[in-house]
Amino acid sequence: MNPVKLFALGLSLSLAALQPAVAENISIATGGTGGVYYPVGGGLASLLSKKVAGMEATAEVTGGSVDNLKLLSNDATYIGFSMADAAQDAYKGENKFKGKEEPVRTLASLYPNHLHLVTVEGRDINTIADLKGRRISSGSPGSATEVMALRMLEAAGLSKDVTRERLSVAESVNALKDNKIDAFFWVGGLPTGAVTDLANTPGTTIKMIDNADLVTAMNEKYGKLYVKDVIPKSVYHGMDKDNQQASVMNILVANASMSDQTAYDIVKTLFESRDELIAVHKATAEFKLDKQSPESSPIPFHPGAIKYYKEHGIKAFD
Repeated sequence: MNPVKLFALGLSLSLAALQPAVAENISIATGGTGGVYYPVGGGLASLLSKKVAGMEATAEVTGGSVDNLKLLSNDATYIGFSMADAAQDAYKGENKFKGKEEPVRTLASLYPNHLHLVTVEGRDINTIADLKGRRISSGSPGSATEVMALRMLEAAGLSKDVTRERLSVAESVNALKDNKIDAFFWVGGLPTGAVTDLANTPGTTIKMIDNADLVTAMNEKYGKLYVKDVIPKSVYHGMDKDNQQASVMNILVANASMSDQTAYDIVKTLFESRDELIAVHKATAEFKLDKQSPESSPIPFHPGAIKYYKEHGIKAFD
């Protein structure tokens, strides 16, 4: 080969070697800023960007689970948080996903989301039946809070007996403070920042309405998604007793077409950097390897996630 051409070829190869690798961009669909998804998503994005070579991750504010599932169904660069009931609907093409089975897969089963039915002293609301004729918030459009709230109102026979606003948890807290609503539903981890804000408001005493007795009716119609659970009275200032309530599992999901290696790297970071996530929000202390099994989510696990779990002795995936 001509020496000049040989030199030029060598130079071009050297320059190519110096070019930075193309970054893998990952978007984490979270929820509203007043909930738990957003800070946890921000913490996870920071860890993925720091610990996975070539990955750049960012967290996005969204309406919640339903919005997250729709985002990742069309884009394999998204992962998202979702309540198990909304994810099941997406996988089966039911309810808000009617007519289209979404290609969603589980990366990890995370922590229980607790249904908060919140009011304040002085509104004369002591049971869910007392919501009849009242103005409430059932959660923002695109949220799984709205999915679960509507199912609970249905189980209580109140679907047509409330005036319903569709507000985020932060908006709901402000509306309750301003006497624009009488109560609101919120489904999330413990503690939720916006609810803490309400509980700590001077001159306000928070009141959490029991709802666990509706779990059986909800499961009879929608499958065994919900469990009877408790929000301890120590979680929010002003609670006078433990709150008997319904919970649903929260999961991290991805598009089925995400590469196995990317899914593996995300799950590896999630569990091997758990202590750093706990510093962001203590709900992440519930992220545990021994909780992972095919039965811990109503939708199949991603093969990349299964590879990680098998490597770490989770025999349920054998």
